[in-house]
Amino acid sequence: MSAQNQTDNGQLDPVEQKFPLFQLGTLGFQHVLVMYAGTVAVPLIVGGALGLSKADIAFLINADLLAAGIATLIQALGSRYFGIRMPVMMGVTFASVGPMIAIGTDPSMGLPAIFGATIAAGLFGILVAPLMGRLLGVFPPLVTGTVILLIGVSLMGVAINWAANGQPFVSKVIDGVAMQAPNPSYADPAALAIAALVLCVVLCLSRFGKGLIANTAVLLGIVVGALVSLALGKMHFDGLEEASWFAVSTPFHFGMPTFHIGAIATMCIVMTITLVESTGMFLALANITGKKITPENLTAGLRADGLGTVIGGVFNVFPYTSFSQNVGLVNITGVRSRFVAVAGGLILIVLALFPKIAHVVASVPQFVLGGAGIVMFGMVAAAGIRILGTIDFEKNRHALFVIAVSVGMGLIPTLSPSFFQHLPSWAHAVTDSGIVLGTLTAVILNLFYHGVVSADRAFEMAAATTHGTE
Repeated sequence: MSAQNQTDNGQLDPVEQKFPLFQLGTLGFQHVLVMYAGTVAVPLIVGGALGLSKADIAFLINADLLAAGIATLIQALGSRYFGIRMPVMMGVTFASVGPMIAIGTDPSMGLPAIFGATIAAGLFGILVAPLMGRLLGVFPPLVTGTVILLIGVSLMGVAINWAANGQPFVSKVIDGVAMQAPNPSYADPAALAIAALVLCVVLCLSRFGKGLIANTAVLLGIVVGALVSLALGKMHFDGLEEASWFAVSTPFHFGMPTFHIGAIATMCIVMTITLVESTGMFLALANITGKKITPENLTAGLRADGLGTVIGGVFNVFPYTSFSQNVGLVNITGVRSRFVAVAGGLILIVLALFPKIAHVVASVPQFVLGGAGIVMFGMVAAAGIRILGTIDFEKNRHALFVIAVSVGMGLIPTLSPSFFQHLPSWAHAVTDSGIVLGTLTAVILNLFYHGVVSADRAFEMAAATTHGTE
């Protein structure tokens, strides 16, 4: 037995424990089930918001599963410079959804700009990983909680329109003139009813379900909504026969990435928030597993987040982070072996090779996703509120000013897109993104009122406020 596989008292390190193949696969599949809804939701949401075809959304899902599996293997297996070597599952962070939709719907950018900004943000993450001790002092819970709250609130509009079966207005050309006309299918009663059913199923399963049922409440709610839609003739599998049984996702499928300063700045802020959350996640997981984390281990884990994000951009998908629900599963099951996460990563890669499965998932109607989206995006906002709940507002009377002004500034681009229209074009990199504007406001006001938090105190606060936003 090697020294590195033993704890201080000479026992086998539970993080290095290996199981028989069948048991390992079963435990790994459980991790995949816990994260699957969150994993496939992001390509569904982004693809739907950008108006992509069902085939393109199916490709995004396959590519997402592949990149998530590769990133998980890098994180759990580890090497000298990349990977925390703990039971960590990687998936797309929901903190990136709002910014990606904003970038993708900009006529001057689109999907290539999303992937370019994702690659740049991943490289940024790799470079700043060793500096996280200092960055944590600039991103205390007051700032991260405010930003995550803002992201969740900003995303609710997407979920609401999905539940109502589309946008309230659609573009029409009348006598050669493009005009906005009311969407007759918006707020269709049947769509609203199914969205409400999905929401109720998720709430009931989270209330009365146990173990894996409760952990997969969102996924099961989507399944119920899809089955009801299918029975009512509102879900169709057009193009399923043409989809291949087996295929490998290829890099740069949607064209070579493009790089825009505004988009890159937005995604780098998302990457910074992700690294702050991952730091807290790793510290909490170390607590659960009993594994000691050195600064070198932490840096390697954060670098893996950055590398996973680069891989995501290359394979036509999005930024990756450690999934908090899987950290919770480690705590619930008591299984602390990193090789279970390795098995989960391999299962994700296998699932990524079957386009027909992704095509079926891509056929889920928007209103079904809307019912689940209200929960998922609300949970993002709730995660921010929970982090803010760790702040003593009696002692820190200025915290409310930071939250109020930052959220207000961050919602300006969402609620009034033309508010900054007369500013010079170079300023739009900041003013057109609520996430960038809100984050900068929170950082500046926090520094104004409180200064920089010490590194030791920042690490303590990060470990105490680990709730994630996936």
